[in-house]
Amino acid sequence: MKQPVLCILIFLIGILNLNAQHYSDTEIYHELKAKDSLLFDRAFNYCESNYLEDLLSEDFEFYHDTSGITESKSEFIAIMKNGICNPDNQTKSRRELVLNSLKTFPLKNNGKLYGALQIGTHKFFETTNSEEVAGSIAKFSHLWILENKEWKLKRVISYDHKNQSKT
Repeated sequence: MKQPVLCILIFLIGILNLNAQHYSDTEIYHELKAKDSLLFDRAFNYCESNYLEDLLSEDFEFYHDTSGITESKSEFIAIMKNGICNPDNQTKSRRELVLNSLKTFPLKNNGKLYGALQIGTHKFFETTNSEEVAGSIAKFSHLWILENKEWKLKRVISYDHKNQSKT
């Protein structure tokens, strides 16, 4: 399976959290924050799945602490279209980034930028019968890679999901 990739990502997250400075006032930070907004505000909150086609790497993988592994871009898009974004779904979900939680860590190879790790915390809300209630709060780590000079989301780890009422 893809355990080595997950182990490497978890290791990188730990090292970066201990040793690296994050950059909140850089071009990379602002560019990836805008990508985060497209990913969640447009593709997740408003179910405009066309954004997923542009944002996700062809070898995209998603690791979720309660719903498991999604091993491809096409599988992830199908899950979104048939689940959260299914027009017949009676419950609508909304994601909100926790203020000041977003951090970006550039990744370089011999001084040349090739990617960035973006981490943060987000809250989810569920609406059924016009009533919105708090859902979970969770942490996320996004590995963004420059592919042909375009930022593509390659790996996602979504973890530490807790009910907001218990935090």
